Amino acid sequence: MRLLHALPVLLGLGLPAMADPARIVAMEASESGGLWRFDVTVAHADTGWEDYADGWRVELADGTILETRVLAHPHVDEQPFTRSLFDVAIPDGADTVHIRTSTNVTGWAEETTIHALD
Repeated sequence: MRLLHALPVLLGLGLPAMADPARIVAMEASESGGLWRFDVTVAHADTGWEDYADGWRVELADGTILETRVLAHPHVDEQPFTRSLFDVAIPDGADTVHIRTSTNVTGWAEETTIHALD
């Protein structure tokens, strides 16, 4: 009978409290010499090493990953924060890219932010 009382606690051990995807709050892209630079501003309720935004990536509409920007540490006291990714090759004919965020708890977000390439 005691196990039944502990079951909700045991089941919750694998679930993060307040886990949420990182959000893109601003983005700029510029092209030079056929390669692109992306400046992406990310917001996430980083709590430290246990839950933080750990990356973002540039994808095509079909999910093809072009480049990934790894975020190597939490940004607890720097929210939102901007990081850049340089020298991204965009295939001919692509007029938009999708930016997808990741956290060390939730993994890659299901939703992306679409950015038109001008």
